[in-house]
Amino acid sequence: MEARIKAEGLDPPTDKDNGPKSLLQSEALYQYIMETSVYPREHECLKELREITSKHIWKKIFTIFIAVSPDEGQFLSLLLKMIGAKKTLEIGVFTGYSLLATALALPDDGKILALDIDRQNYELGLPVIQKAGISHKIDFREGPALPVLDKLLEDVENHGTFDFVFVDADKDNYLNYHERLLDLVKVGGVIGYDNTLWHGSVALPPDAPLPKTLRFYLPFILEVNKALAADPRVEICQLPVGDGITLCRKIK
Repeated sequence: MEARIKAEGLDPPTDKDNGPKSLLQSEALYQYIMETSVYPREHECLKELREITSKHIWKKIFTIFIAVSPDEGQFLSLLLKMIGAKKTLEIGVFTGYSLLATALALPDDGKILALDIDRQNYELGLPVIQKAGISHKIDFREGPALPVLDKLLEDVENHGTFDFVFVDADKDNYLNYHERLLDLVKVGGVIGYDNTLWHGSVALPPDAPLPKTLRFYLPFILEVNKALAADPRVEICQLPVGDGITLCRKIK
């Protein structure tokens, strides 16, 4: 996404544009949730990685649109444990907050295939991931995700083997990912798509003023939401956690 923003000459939204790091209208309520149930339970390595990520040069975009918020990380962790996930896939890693949350939630023999176009960002968080003692669960691969997914699909033994997939990458490829992931995820497995409420812009009128970056990706988000809602192969639930996450449970 960073490369697309630069290539298209899009303006990073300012802190004023971004507002609270939540879709909740009350910053006080959001802080209550964080301070009552999220921060007290946040693993010390997750906290350390969150602090590293907050200093990233692209933080005005990434803290809202790329880096998973602590409450979303907590949600993903609990979800993974509830479904008993052992084999997962992550598309879009950035510095690795959601990756670390996932790895901490998986059993010791759990595995994560992690895909991102920028290894440099991943390596910012790698020392913390190693410190947490879970790096053996992670297979990080640098480069575009679609060729990796296509390669996996060439081997029928990979079909229907993933328990969980988390997608937080280029929004214009979400539907391309979806078609491939449905072949890779087992029946009963879950795919999570991040940013599907796009900072609340999905509910605004077409002529509403928006920062260029929000405006550029909004049509892709709207298309994804419409397609997922109509897909008979999955059951879905769209949650106002973080910047919105849509869970898809494969049923056939």
